[in-house]
Amino acid sequence: MQKLVECRDLLLGYGTHVLAPCPDFNVGPGDCLCVVGHNGSGKTTLLKCIAGLAKPLAGTIEFASDFEDGQIGYLPQQGPMQRDFPASVREVVQSGCQARRGWRPFYSRGEKRRALAAMVRLGIAPLADRCYRELSGGQRQKTLLARALCGNCRLLLLDEPTNGLDAEATADFYRLISRLSADGLAIVMVTHDLTAALAASTHILTLGEDASFKTNERHG
Repeated sequence: MQKLVECRDLLLGYGTHVLAPCPDFNVGPGDCLCVVGHNGSGKTTLLKCIAGLAKPLAGTIEFASDFEDGQIGYLPQQGPMQRDFPASVREVVQSGCQARRGWRPFYSRGEKRRALAAMVRLGIAPLADRCYRELSGGQRQKTLLARALCGNCRLLLLDEPTNGLDAEATADFYRLISRLSADGLAIVMVTHDLTAALAASTHILTLGEDASFKTNERHG
């Protein structure tokens, strides 16, 4: 199977501070890799390194030869400022095309169609004109996920995406992630919820003292 991204001999940290070595792993289309480990083990740092927002202290991160800039969708942890963003759902989702838009003042028809397709895919098209800050936690996460998918996303990075969601919204979100994975999207997701990880993932990467990369035999 094709490898979209392969990480080898990674050493995670920042400055001169070493967080942890990382087991070698790779992710391909349809894989859902859940990253687990104690606080401070480097989970968020790993996502930032894959996204190109940080660099590992050592090791390599290699992408497939046909992988292009802009094909990574990244959904970081959300703080109060992001939850109170005064824009419509449509505007938030369309902003996922901003890098593609460049200096053009308006979104193209094609970009608007991409945004609508992402909203339809996640079942939030009826919310397009609603104000983002008036949404429920689950609706906000779907909006941000649609934003991440709005570009030509092949690899989706999620950092604790169900934090602050109630049990029903959490279960709904994990069902959505499983469906996207089944559709061929590659997903790397940081979570503290091992039960959910076992239910949703094809592989599990553990950081910290018990570092390992394993196929999830319980998946499916």
